[in-house]
Amino acid sequence: MAEPSRRKPRADARRNKDRLLAEADAVFRQDGTNASLESVARRAGVAIGTLYGHFPSRRALIGSLLSERNQALFDHGQELLTGSAPAQALIRWVHAVVEHAAAYQGLAALLADGLDDRESELHASCVRMTDISDRLIVNAREAGALRRDVTGADIFALMNAAAWTREHMPPEQADRLVALTMDGMLIQAPNGSRTAEQGRGQNP
Repeated sequence: MAEPSRRKPRADARRNKDRLLAEADAVFRQDGTNASLESVARRAGVAIGTLYGHFPSRRALIGSLLSERNQALFDHGQELLTGSAPAQALIRWVHAVVEHAAAYQGLAALLADGLDDRESELHASCVRMTDISDRLIVNAREAGALRRDVTGADIFALMNAAAWTREHMPPEQADRLVALTMDGMLIQAPNGSRTAEQGRGQNP
């Protein structure tokens, strides 16, 4: 008879966690990552202490929200590393990261901070994202598609700028920023067209 009573709290906790994640997603989409966590708990119908019981910090909550999206992004990056021409792969990756980082207003800044903060719940995913970026950059450079003077820092600056643009302006404006900047970073093909043209409009 004791078995059902032991399972019920776990089921309730799971439901509470799922509700908190669903409401956090809605609140962050509307108000950004700095939105009130009290409003998230209230919308989920739980006390703020319950929220912190599941997610000790704002970054922990955001990390849980991004878990599935992170994995999808990383899987996409691995496919690009092996299944696309280096220039196209880099362009598509930049577009994918920009879209990922602009899911919530303020997320791009949190991800940038997470890369340098080993204590952040976002650090591990930021490191993996950076690793994929670096490998794609090396592939494009070794293939002669990327200018030698272009650094990883340049690509990351572009992704951050485009993510910020996407947060505040229509997505088309961010795509235009990426396309124009990548045109300057990639080496002109022998036929006179820039390799950046090949990857436009093909981001996932």
